[in-house]
Amino acid sequence: QVQLQESGPGLVKPSQTLSLTCTVSGGSITTNYYYWNWIRQPPGKGLEWMGAITSSGSTYYGPSLKSRTSISRDTSKNQFTLQLTSVTPEDTAVYYCARVPVSTWSYDYWGQGTQVTVSS
Repeated sequence: QVQLQESGPGLVKPSQTLSLTCTVSGGSITTNYYYWNWIRQPPGKGLEWMGAITSSGSTYYGPSLKSRTSISRDTSKNQFTLQLTSVTPEDTAVYYCARVPVSTWSYDYWGQGTQVTVSS
């Protein structure tokens, strides 16, 4: 059973960088044919895909946040990390990490989500 767990600060000040880590257990992030994703949901809005890192380390980003988003990984810890720069209150959201197998292109495992509030 694959499990994903988000971690990071729940409060970030405007203009700072938001950093979150997703720790994966029950499966390796280097196993072929999986994409490891970051998704967020602002209050009262739908899910927004932010980006992904593949099992080989390639990264892909959503167009609206591409200039501010960076995803990396630490294979020794089986973790992948999201950084979002220059945050504003509009970046307040629940942030999720999730896995997508290329065989289905559908999310099969999600973290529980972590609330991040951007406020001074």
